[in-house]
Amino acid sequence: MANARHTLIMTIYELPEILLIRASWRAEGLACVLTNGVFDLLHSGHVGYLERARALGDRLIIALNSDSSVRAIKGPLRPIVPQAERASLLAALRCVDAVTIFDTLTAEPVLDMLQPTIYIKGGDYARPDGTIDDARLPEARSVRSYGGQVVLLPYAEGSSTSALIERIVERYGKGIGLRE
Repeated sequence: MANARHTLIMTIYELPEILLIRASWRAEGLACVLTNGVFDLLHSGHVGYLERARALGDRLIIALNSDSSVRAIKGPLRPIVPQAERASLLAALRCVDAVTIFDTLTAEPVLDMLQPTIYIKGGDYARPDGTIDDARLPEARSVRSYGGQVVLLPYAEGSSTSALIERIVERYGKGIGLRE
């Protein structure tokens, strides 16, 4: 498994495969961290977030929203980057140990199956008082049900795919500056 991180094909798994890998990590006593998301137009905010998440445990799994779940959540124009490409980009990051793609609107089924030690999300899921907003993050209830820990990492203002898309549209939406 040590070399799997450096071979893209070996770090992108179907859920049944990753369940076996997770079991072996558990048997070794390794703390497994899991986060999920769209990760469309991978940017430095994503990378910093994933590096901070990985630092909280021994292994990092990313549960990636499928193209169909992204469309259901974010609308018909998303994702911009197809799921296979998004998964490959994430798998190429040194801090990522495994990537799996899920097709549901929330990651609850993935969490129930893999039961990571720590579940990570961004600080944008916190209420103003800093507590977790369970209404916006139903996965938190799932993690707590098996005794896992939910950690919210600070949100990097202005570092989002939506902000990046807005900046691109603002600059290039009318074709100004585009090269063929």
